[in-house]
Amino acid sequence: MSSFELLAGAPDSPVLLHVPHSARTIPEDVRRGIVLDDRALGRELDHITDAHTAELAERAAGLAGVTPWRFVNRLSRLVVDPERFPDEREEMAAVGMGAVYTRTTHRAELRPADTDPEPLLARYFRPYARAMTEAVADRLAATGRAVVIDVHSYPTEPLPYELHGTGPRPPVCLGTDPFHTPPKLLRAARKAFAACGETGLDSPFAGTYVPLEFHGTQARVSALMVEIRRDTYMTEPGGPAGTGLDRLANALAELMDAA
Repeated sequence: MSSFELLAGAPDSPVLLHVPHSARTIPEDVRRGIVLDDRALGRELDHITDAHTAELAERAAGLAGVTPWRFVNRLSRLVVDPERFPDEREEMAAVGMGAVYTRTTHRAELRPADTDPEPLLARYFRPYARAMTEAVADRLAATGRAVVIDVHSYPTEPLPYELHGTGPRPPVCLGTDPFHTPPKLLRAARKAFAACGETGLDSPFAGTYVPLEFHGTQARVSALMVEIRRDTYMTEPGGPAGTGLDRLANALAELMDAA
């Protein structure tokens, strides 16, 4: 099984929906490096997984007038987190949650602190980063631009690992980048998600995901992070999706068509 999947959209679509944190799958050999028992690991997956976001992206893609491309992580972020920096630039490393996590959402031990991250980076992180870079480059070559829309969710109440958990937690948080998030894209997102409740900016999570090859240098790559508060569409933590998922899918489809 590949650790990720690129699902083709319309040839003329610049939109790449990125779903990095929706899966719960952990390969058995990776599981052996995790110190939690099965019950504790299940609870951690409930808290850390952006549940149902792959389904949300799939529904939205089906509703969009022009089908977007989708890049979906098929492994849990407890294997590697493809959106972290793998080096000293990553602020989440301070709480043991860099590219390879050693601590849980509640700051308990997940892996021994002296775990060598290199085998997991080589096997999973770098191939993912290369494939995502190629996917963005392909949209640039095909359409002259790329629009990366990152799909995430977050719990209603902050978890202990959050470094910036004291700010607002609106139904929809839009993460932005001063270089890669043009005002037109942000306006389109606010309009599309207006029916889903209040939208906020960069709280409780900020920023966007852009492959490093293009970050800060390629203005034709636009990016926006869509963070959805989990109580608006599912039972927390880790429970089933509800009717809110349909409303969000329609909003996300509207955003993609505007993009």
